[in-house]
Amino acid sequence: MRPPSRQALGELRSLQEKVQALAEPRNVALRMFAASRRSTTALAQREFWAEFCWLDQEYRDAVRRLARFCLEHTEGLEAAGEAPLRLRAE
Repeated sequence: MRPPSRQALGELRSLQEKVQALAEPRNVALRMFAASRRSTTALAQREFWAEFCWLDQEYRDAVRRLARFCLEHTEGLEAAGEAPLRLRAE
């Protein structure tokens, strides 16, 4: 099996860093929303929820881009007969 190109590795690294960078603020926003349920007004809760939703959408988009990249590169290797074997879901 041939190793990925430097360009592909660079893109993979960039996508992984984006997911990691978005995960922390998303998790903080979720914790803040959860804590707000017992200690703030309904209006403040809606604000925390809106903040979490926005960060969650950005995070999910980054995860989708990373998954798409991995899928495209795995399919390319499979077409060349070089991809590792996958486990089959039964």
